[in-house]
Amino acid sequence: MAPLPPVLRHRDYRNLLLGQVVSSTGTQMQQVAVVWQLYLFTRSPLALGLLGFFRIAPVVVFALGGGVVADAVDRRRLMLVTQALMASVSAVLAIATHLGVASPALLYGMVAVAGTAVAFDNPARQALVPLLVPMDELPRALSLTFTGWQVATIAGPAIGGALLAWRGVAPIYVIDAASFLAVIGALLAMRYRAPPRQSPVGLGALREGLAFLRRTPIIRTTMLLDFFATFFGGSMLLMPIFADQLLRVGPRGLGLLYAAQPAGAAIAGAVLASRSLPRRQGAAVLWSVVAYGVAIAIFGLSRSFPLSILALACAGAADTVSTVIRQTLRQVLTPDALRGRMGSINMIFFMGGPQLGEVEAGVVARAFTPRFSVASGGLLCVAVAALTALVAPSLRRYERG
Repeated sequence: MAPLPPVLRHRDYRNLLLGQVVSSTGTQMQQVAVVWQLYLFTRSPLALGLLGFFRIAPVVVFALGGGVVADAVDRRRLMLVTQALMASVSAVLAIATHLGVASPALLYGMVAVAGTAVAFDNPARQALVPLLVPMDELPRALSLTFTGWQVATIAGPAIGGALLAWRGVAPIYVIDAASFLAVIGALLAMRYRAPPRQSPVGLGALREGLAFLRRTPIIRTTMLLDFFATFFGGSMLLMPIFADQLLRVGPRGLGLLYAAQPAGAAIAGAVLASRSLPRRQGAAVLWSVVAYGVAIAIFGLSRSFPLSILALACAGAADTVSTVIRQTLRQVLTPDALRGRMGSINMIFFMGGPQLGEVEAGVVARAFTPRFSVASGGLLCVAVAALTALVAPSLRRYERG
C-alpha cells in the first residue's frame, strides 16, 4: 500500500477532509435538486437567478458577525451547530416535497436559512484547517481541501442528475440531510481542542479585522478581483435552460454539465497539491482569471454538448489555480487571531460574486438570451483581469518569498 501524503497523516485534518467530501457531495446533489425543482415550478430564468439572491443575502448580512464569532469561540463547536442546522434544512425540504407542499417560496426560504448557517460555518472551517496541519504543509492542505470539494461537486451533480431522472427530488434531500453526519462525526472525534480565546465579540473586533484588511492591499486586491470575475462569470443557475432548451440533454445531461467544471478543478487541484505553487503568484492569478473568462465565453456560445463539457472543465481548472493561490496567500499573511474575520470578509467576496452574478445572469438572459448572458459575462471576466493588471501593478509583480 502506498504511504499517505504527509499532510494526510494528520488525523484530525484527514477525518475532517473526508467528512467534508461526503457532506459536500450531498450538498451538491441538493443544489441540483433545488434548481431543477424551482425550474419545474416556474420555467423562469429570472426565478432561477433570484435563487442566487436568497443564497447570498444572509451571507452578506451575517458573514462579518460570523467571522467575529469564529475568532471568539471554539470553532469546532460552532461548526457542530451550523452543520446540524444545514442538515435540518434538507430534512424540511424532504418532508415538504414528500407531502406535496413544496413551493418556490419554501425553496427560497430554506436556501436563505442554509445561507445563514454558511455565514457562520465557512469562517470557522477556514480558520480551523490551518490549526490542524503544520504551516509548511498548509498550501497542500488547502489544495487537497479544495480538490475534495471539487470531487464532491463532480460526484454530487452526476449522482443528483441520475436520481432526478429515476426517483425525483425527495430522495436527494434525504441523502443530503444524512450526509452531514460525516462532518459531525469528524468534529466529535477531533482530538484538537481550542485554547482559550481573548478575542471579544463586538464592533471593536470587527473594526480590527477591517483595519488589517486596509493594511494588506494584496489580500484586498485579490478579493476584489475574485468578486468581479465571478460576478460576470456566474451562470450556473442557467444550466437547466442549457440542458433542456439549448443543448437538449435533459436531467442526466444537466448533472454532467454541473459536474464538468469541478472535474477540471479537481484535476488542477490534485496537480497543485503535488507540487509547489508558482513563484510569480500574482501573474498566475491574473492569467487564470483570463483563462476562466475565455472558457466561460466558449461555453456560452457552444452548440455542442462535448465542447460545452470541455469548456466548463477548463473554466474549473483555471478557477482552481486562482483560488488555491489566493487562499494560501491569505492564510499565510493573516495571524490566527484574525483568520475567522478574514475568512468571513473573503466569504462575502467569493460567495457574493457568483451568487449576485446569478441574478445578473438571469436578468440579462431574460432581456436578451441565455447564450448572450453567459458569453458576454465571460468576456467581461477577461476585461476585469486586464483592468486589475493595469490599476494594481503590485499584484501583477507579486512573488512568493
